[in-house]
Amino acid sequence: MSTDLTTLTGDYTIDAAHSTIGFTVRHAMVTNVKGKFNDFSGSLHLDGGNPSASTASIDVKMESIDTGSADRDGHLKSADFFKTEEFPTMTFRSTKAESLGGDDYRITGDLEILGTTRPVTIDLEFNGAAKDPFGNERVGFEGKAEIKRSDWGLTWNAALETGGVLVSDKIKLNFDISAIRNA
Repeated sequence: MSTDLTTLTGDYTIDAAHSTIGFTVRHAMVTNVKGKFNDFSGSLHLDGGNPSASTASIDVKMESIDTGSADRDGHLKSADFFKTEEFPTMTFRSTKAESLGGDDYRITGDLEILGTTRPVTIDLEFNGAAKDPFGNERVGFEGKAEIKRSDWGLTWNAALETGGVLVSDKIKLNFDISAIRNA
């Protein structure tokens, strides 16, 4: 199987067991807290010959947020942040894909959080394609984006005695995606 994306065309299902959708946020103005979502699904349509015809769709179960702290995860699921009972899913639907040259791509799409949909642009690097030991044809991508959580109504915060706030507005998103070609 080729490791050149320009030769690949087809539909793929994201392998959540071998993928990560994560984030990093500045905490108390001095350190970063990292987290991820453990339950998500998605699909890709790749058109290597015409990257602009490629698409991506991802659904994330917000209850699956995992920062390594049960108390913090509980707070993030609450009405202060994600309101997971009312808004159980975060979605991304691509609206544009483009090649930036080499193994670099950019995908733009609509990210819905808390019922608010806003555009997000994700820079991607194609990591290659291979057949795994089970005969599955796989592709891999790494991606990153930055968003302001306030753009989606995520505004809870606490002022610090020394100045600044407890949680930064800027969130760094990171993606490690492995997807299997559909039969």
